[in-house]
Parts: sequence; structure tokens; C-alpha cells
Amino acid sequence: MSRRLNLSVQYATGKAGLPVRARFFCWARAALTGGGEVTIRLVTPEEGQTLNREYRDKDYATNVLSFPYHPGGDGEPLRGDLVLCPAVIAREAEEQGKTPERHYAHLVVHGMLHLQGQDHENDAAADAMEQCEREILAALGYPDPYA
Repeated sequence: MSRRLNLSVQYATGKAGLPVRARFFCWARAALTGGGEVTIRLVTPEEGQTLNREYRDKDYATNVLSFPYHPGGDGEPLRGDLVLCPAVIAREAEEQGKTPERHYAHLVVHGMLHLQGQDHENDAAADAMEQCEREILAALGYPDPYA
């Protein structure tokens, strides 16, 4: 299987102050085990809330949503979408004492792992996913996102 990543980034909120495509590519590629076709869409809180309500029955804007279409494997590339809400990410970064870049890196890695079938529905799965995130982010030069 190809290790190529085709990445589209859609700035539905404008680009000012947001990471550039090359940063998103770096973070997504680091978390991808094979090849893939991924779209990252940066949305307003209103669009984020609408998507979260429609797909997760949660009526608020969240930091990242993952929409897997094919998790990869079987000779096929991963296909999916990540939706990021910059307003939520900025607020969380400030509350957590992180730089926005560090928080974006974590959320892209987290979302990419979801696209590949990982979840945090129980303690064992959450521990495994968090450890994977720590390792990927450390390889990229970022500190433990859970510290």
C-alpha cells in the first residue's frame, strides 16, 4: 500500500492566525500508518455545533470531529475528514496553558488515530490511544499532551 497522503485543507473561517497546510500535513502524516486521502476543514463554532449535533447528538461546538469513510488496510488507503473548530481550540489552548500550535498538533494526531479506527470508549482503549498520541507527538518534538 502506498504511504502517500493526499491532504486538502479547507479554511471555512479564513486563514488568519491558523496553521498553514504544511503544518497540518506534517501532523497528519506522522499519525498515518499507510496512505490516505484526508480533508481537514476548519469551521466556525456554528458549523461545528451543527455537525456535532447532527452526527453525535451533542449540541455544542467541539474541538475536533472525525468522519472516517475507510479506515485503511486491505490494500486500500485511509479516507476521511477531520473538522477542527479554531475558536474552541484557541479557548482550550489558553485554558490549558498550551500554545495553539501544540494543541492543533495534538488534535490532528488524535483525529487521525480516530480515522484509523482507534477510540477511547473504555479505559484500556483510551490508555492505548493516549500512549500512541504521546509517542507520535514526542517524535514531532511536542511534550506530553496529557501532562
